[in-house]
Formats: sequence, structure tokens, C-alpha cells
Amino acid sequence: MPAAVTLPRLSWGAPDADRRALLVHGLGSNAPLMWRYGIALADAGWRADAVDLRGHGTAPRTLDYSLAAYGADLAAAQPRDGGSWDLVIGHSLGGAAATLAAASDPSWTRHLILIDPALSLTDHDRDVVRASQEESFAAPSARAVRASHPHWHEQDVELKALSAQQASRWAVEQTSIQNPVWDVTDAAAALAVPTHVIASDPEVYSIFAGKPAEAVVHANPRITMSVVSGAGHSPHRDKPEATIEILRNALA
Repeated sequence: MPAAVTLPRLSWGAPDADRRALLVHGLGSNAPLMWRYGIALADAGWRADAVDLRGHGTAPRTLDYSLAAYGADLAAAQPRDGGSWDLVIGHSLGGAAATLAAASDPSWTRHLILIDPALSLTDHDRDVVRASQEESFAAPSARAVRASHPHWHEQDVELKALSAQQASRWAVEQTSIQNPVWDVTDAAAALAVPTHVIASDPEVYSIFAGKPAEAVVHANPRITMSVVSGAGHSPHRDKPEATIEILRNALA
């Protein structure tokens, strides 16, 4: 197993809250971009800790950007007082890494929510991701993000620009290069904890819905799925109210 690094955290909610959640962002993003989930959980009485993945935000830089390494970092991350997470929410790359961590240790979390998770990438998905990251690094400014996503909340605009400024471009590029076969569906099929996938709308763009990885929902009875109509790959930014409502229903 790859050596883990300690991931920096950003928190919402009371430190002594009974329920504890871990929030994990996607490729090229950072912990603050999980703020919608952090607020919703804190308002419901949770403590939510979001982490910067290796090579992103203020997290340590390394040479290893394999999916296994991302998963090892999350598996080593625990609540401040130890024990298991009550919930882990992972978006895109974060969903893939969280799936690996949960499959390797069923006691790591009691519940898993995967936001349009990158469980398996087609060649087309790889091209879309590569183009998106190149665009982010080419113009890492709020003005550029706002022009591309005029409907996003201003905080998402600001934080998406910040995430591109913070992330290591080399790390993001290596994440693609070091994972020539991007497929964690075997781990997803082995998940032993209740898991809900919140997928984006394939009519807009989804890495999960309508793709080969969606078959894992039918293969594992512990996995259920919802689709956020009209949302792209980041439903919490495209359709935040609908996404948070699905999250609440899944947790209920």
C-alpha cells in the first residue's frame, strides 16, 4: 500500500457534534469547494471535515498520484477523536478514492455518498477531464470561471479560481498519467456499507450516469442512485438546492 500523507482539513459544525462526516473534493479542486455539503451537515447538527487531497490545496506534494495513493490517504484520515466516520461524501476523484478506502476497511465509514464518482473513465471522459483541467490552469481567475459558469454562486466562482491557483499542475497531470487504467468498479462492487450515488444528468454531462460504471449499482444491493436533473459533473455547483435535498433524503 502506498505511504499515506496527512491531509489538511477545513471544518463546519460543532467540534463535539455526535455525527462526524468527511468531505472529499474532485480533481483540481480543494476542500473549501465542498462548502455546500459542510453547511448543510452543520445545520443538521453534524461536524463536517473537508480535506485537501495530495497535490491539491495546501496538502503535501508527492511523487505518487495513483488512485491507490489517494485512497491510502483517506483510509488514514480519521475523526479527531478516532473511530469511524458516520458519513463520507466524495466527489469525482474523491468518490473513487473514498470507494477504495471504504472497500479496504468496512469500519472506516458507516455511510458513503458518492457525487458523480469517477469509478471508471472512458477515453471520452479522459478527454473531457483533460480539456477541463487545461482550461482551469490556463485562466485561473474568478473572471474566467464566472464567464464559463455564470449561474454558479459567487463563492463557487471564487473558490474554483483559488483551487486552480493552489493545485499542482504537475500533480493533476500525473493523476491521469499514473492511472492508465482508471477503474475502481471492483472496489465499488465489494462495498459493504450503505452507499448512495448522486449522479449528474447525462443529458448535460456525467462521468457516472449512462456509463459502464453505472452497472455497479445493479451489482451491489447496498448501492442506490439518484440523478440531479439539469446538472453537470458538479451538481452541488450547478443545482445546489436539488443536490442538497437529495443528500438529505439519502441520509433520512
